[in-house]
Amino acid sequence: MTDEDNAPVQLYGDPFDSGFALAHEHHMAADYAAAYAVHEELLALAESLEDSPDVRFLRAHLLADLTSVLLGASDFPRAEDTVDRSRALLDGIASAPMGPRGRQLWLEIVLRTLIARSDLLRRTGRLDEALECLDEATAGLAEFDDPDGLRGSEIGLSRMLLLMDRGEWGTAEAQATLLLSTTPATAAETVPRLLTSLGVICSATGRFDEAEDYFARADDAFRALGDTGEQQTLLVHRASIAMRRGEPDRAERLLAEASAFFEEQRRFGELAVCEQSRSLISAQRGDAAGASDLITASLERFAQLGAAVAAADAMLLGAQHAYERGDIEEMKRLAQEARDVYQAREIHERCAQVDLLLARTLEDNLNRTDHGDHEPRSIANALSLAVPAALTLAAARHDFVTAHARSQWLELADDAMRLVFRLAVRRQDQGLLFELVEHRCAGAALARGGAPGSVASPEDTAPVLPDGGMKAYGYPDGGAMTLGGVAAEAAASAGLRVAPPPRVRMSAESGRIALQEYISAAEFRYRRRIVDKDEVPFWITDELSSRPVVQIRLADAGDLFMTWTWAGGARGFGTGQGPAAEVDRAVAELAAALPGAGEGAEAMRQAFTTGALAGHDTEHRLARTLAEALWPEGLTAQIRQVSERAGRPLVRIQPSPRVAQVPWELLAVDEDDVRLIDLADVVTTAPTSLRRQNTSDRPARDTGPVVLVLDPRVPGFRADSPLGSVLGPPGSDSELLSLVQDRLDAGAVEPSLGAPAEAFRRTDLDRDWLSGVLRKGARRLMYVGHVSGAPVEGGQSEDGTLHLCCGPDSTGLTEPVRTHRPLSAKDLLLGTLPLRADGESGARIWPAPPRVALIGCESGGDLRFAESFGLATAMLHNGADLVTAARWVLPTSFAFHRLAGLPESLRPLSEAIIAVDTAHEHHDPVHRLGRWQREQLDRWRAGGRIEHSPLLWAALTCIVV
Repeated sequence: MTDEDNAPVQLYGDPFDSGFALAHEHHMAADYAAAYAVHEELLALAESLEDSPDVRFLRAHLLADLTSVLLGASDFPRAEDTVDRSRALLDGIASAPMGPRGRQLWLEIVLRTLIARSDLLRRTGRLDEALECLDEATAGLAEFDDPDGLRGSEIGLSRMLLLMDRGEWGTAEAQATLLLSTTPATAAETVPRLLTSLGVICSATGRFDEAEDYFARADDAFRALGDTGEQQTLLVHRASIAMRRGEPDRAERLLAEASAFFEEQRRFGELAVCEQSRSLISAQRGDAAGASDLITASLERFAQLGAAVAAADAMLLGAQHAYERGDIEEMKRLAQEARDVYQAREIHERCAQVDLLLARTLEDNLNRTDHGDHEPRSIANALSLAVPAALTLAAARHDFVTAHARSQWLELADDAMRLVFRLAVRRQDQGLLFELVEHRCAGAALARGGAPGSVASPEDTAPVLPDGGMKAYGYPDGGAMTLGGVAAEAAASAGLRVAPPPRVRMSAESGRIALQEYISAAEFRYRRRIVDKDEVPFWITDELSSRPVVQIRLADAGDLFMTWTWAGGARGFGTGQGPAAEVDRAVAELAAALPGAGEGAEAMRQAFTTGALAGHDTEHRLARTLAEALWPEGLTAQIRQVSERAGRPLVRIQPSPRVAQVPWELLAVDEDDVRLIDLADVVTTAPTSLRRQNTSDRPARDTGPVVLVLDPRVPGFRADSPLGSVLGPPGSDSELLSLVQDRLDAGAVEPSLGAPAEAFRRTDLDRDWLSGVLRKGARRLMYVGHVSGAPVEGGQSEDGTLHLCCGPDSTGLTEPVRTHRPLSAKDLLLGTLPLRADGESGARIWPAPPRVALIGCESGGDLRFAESFGLATAMLHNGADLVTAARWVLPTSFAFHRLAGLPESLRPLSEAIIAVDTAHEHHDPVHRLGRWQREQLDRWRAGGRIEHSPLLWAALTCIVV
């Protein structure tokens, strides 16, 4: 028992108080033998005293401390004995007379025994019993005076460690993050263990830099405590990161240092973890015998300690080594034994990993040997294992709070999905491929409530295993209420919760759901919800019978997979596959041609001078390269046939993240420079999981004003600064003045204007004003201004922002920039729900009109992310039927003048704005914008002038659900 300075308090007098202090010192120095000896001596002395409730309490206290020492030394059998004896003594004096302070001391030792017993049960694989102990401890907190929340934080830490042991990484991370923000600094031993746990979670889910940061902070805290043992444990975690980063020499050095310490201290559990990790290094270096010896030693140590789950992890790794040695029977035996342990303890994620390992071995065996007539059955067996397991690992991302964490997890889970696609291709199963793409493209939906219900390498022989270092040991009516302090910061920084994708209904007649038998198997085997209860049809049904339509969806799974389906008077479907190397090469050529391929002004300069889109010949070669890599010739033939028979079709394309910036309209689909836009109108589609809000209480959507937000003045930024003017001085562009006058002549406009020039560079167009005009009802919104896209590598499309006239005191979920707070997609989606008890959703604060134009850099970059929750899709979520946005960074007219020498009388950006405005006034905006793009393409072919380059006009696309 310690005080606020982490020093033992005086309770019993010497030699007991000094003995407690000495044992604590030995414990922190990881000298468990010395700490054990002190406790044994004190116990012998206590047992010699005359029996009384006070003496029994002293003995219970000593046994509770001794349990902590034994757990630190991984001596589980003796720890179980001491914790049971301590609890029996405490129960025996529960009804003895004791004052208020005595009662609190008794309760504290009871709580400590429950927490220690939970830790013991968790580490020996009895997870349900461990949870029962924590539930009992939580109930005891009601009577315990815990003003700083120290014991409460320890219970929270124990619950989080249980979640980690079950492989529920997302839920564990959410709980650990919340605990870290609320645990008091006085909980000196809990805080670094939370930091360590967050580091382990980040390492396990591929976020190595974040993991290293957490480990560094934990190391500082353990050093301040003098906790040598935990510092050594951190070496094992860092070694795991080094292995994942391909640094085996560094990993081996760290493991050697840690192993020497653990062996000296007789901490055989931690030593077994080191042996697991070292076996992986040996296997990577081709030392199969050495790897086998190490994993056998590790398994024996875990078995002796009674650490069942850790032993199962060792069995699974041993199974991998056995397969690499060619010992198939041993592989099957070890894998099944490991799975039996996981199944008994309901560690479903590990069960899925075992099944994936078996599926990988089947695929590898198919590659090595001729199965003859048995090959179809072998592939079916592999698919029956791989598909449910891959679906389960993909669905596990829904537990994570942030899109960044989910995107990193998907990088791990996607390796399993690539296996599934390879098996489907091997079986030449077009129906399965179709359903896989449809399911994968359904997308995640915003969660309506709370949380929904070892990096695998590309090589076939890669182990699908958790980290060696994370297995078994020690991770370790008065008005609206406004959140303040830490709670408000946590709410503002929280990511978007997502739910599983909807069920994709493949047939109206049969009611078949995509992958239904595999989904049922996954939900039964692994007890995880794979799809939402909502259903969406995969075919096109709404208002499309008047013209032929082809819906195209693309999915990344190593290679690029495509499906297409005809509707609207045309029938047929098909699938396609683009080899990964060809797709990546074509996409890289496109990226090099775009203004966003470098830094700032230099990137724009390169796009205008050496970029492929700046010259007709280079642009045509790029368009042909993209078509050859991404577009099936058979689909072009179908489009031509449908066009001849039924008129120009509509091509609806839902791109995968890898190809989301591709200007599909530009694809040169044959050798005669025929482009896709010559044959069809093209529109981009967002995932079908986008849920619409209830619009029954909104004003009529075909009436109301046009809302014009044209080059608003951003507080704190001059006209010539990075967030300065995009259109130049107000009144300097006669074409845009005419556009505003046309809108004034046609009907109501917001903001209220006395003259067209007043529409530009206004200072009063902030988020509150925008909310007011949209709540009243509007038929259109046109925004022209700055957009700051979110970095794709961060995974959080909701961090994309619009720059209105909002000052730093505006309410929002994005940090201010100078004296300006941007309006983010997260704001548009969540509104003030995370900030206020009476908060409103973004759809109620900013209900989107039917048509929205977002003319800004990468305003349509949402689909480059695994989860599309950026500005364009936020507008769709909030009620828009169609959003016109930009795929990449847009060059301003000033950029054309300065970098391409274009006369100031020509303003390409203004022409594009007018084209979008005209299209949004048309009954068919997709066709009308496409007609203007075809006109620009014809001018580009005829003269190759830079003002007609696709650099600007091909960036624009209409996005619909």
